[in-house]
Amino acid sequence: MRQLPGGGRAVEVEPDRLAGWFERFGRRHEGVARTSEAADVVRVSAVDGAEAVVRVPFGGLAEPGGAAEGLAISGLLEHVSRSRRLGLILVRHGAHSIGVVLDGEVVSSTTDRHYVQGRTKAGGWSQKRYARRRAGQSRKAVSSAADAAAELLLPVRRELDGVVLGGDRAALDELAADSRLAEMLAAAEPRVLDTPEPRLAVLREAAERAVSVEVEVREPR
Repeated sequence: MRQLPGGGRAVEVEPDRLAGWFERFGRRHEGVARTSEAADVVRVSAVDGAEAVVRVPFGGLAEPGGAAEGLAISGLLEHVSRSRRLGLILVRHGAHSIGVVLDGEVVSSTTDRHYVQGRTKAGGWSQKRYARRRAGQSRKAVSSAADAAAELLLPVRRELDGVVLGGDRAALDELAADSRLAEMLAAAEPRVLDTPEPRLAVLREAAERAVSVEVEVREPR
């Protein structure tokens, strides 16, 4: 769960639990008054003023249902329940884990770590010398992540239904500067998973989260 700017929270819900989640949302808030189902966003409004919003992932709904009374999310449920093969890229300065994910399970992957000094100045080194060394180590780590992503994902790019990113946004921005990856990363899902230092166990957990649906919940004022 994460807090939303301006209030509210975002929760991740597995596709097979989404119908039950919305049913419970309705019971907690005196019932569902109406649903608005557009291609890119589904908005469910409760009787007491609470609201649950889904930014539809993976290309949006092909045939959105529009406005309806009560809970009407059949199009969303069908969309998020489809089988999908995804590229998953987790990067932080000093580590990366890249995978191909099928329905929440990692089917191929590569993970590596690179030493990057901390931000605290060491001993008697000058601050500038220390910063240059750290920047060089960071560039090398991101370059290694770019090589790994290109090697694993570019050959199967046309087979992927989407790309999901996670980790450190600054490191991901550096990764996107690589000309081999720029187009693929520009088309990645807008949601960036917040993850600790990438390793295989973190990649497996992120693979499950990648196919989950993020629901933004705002309580009545």
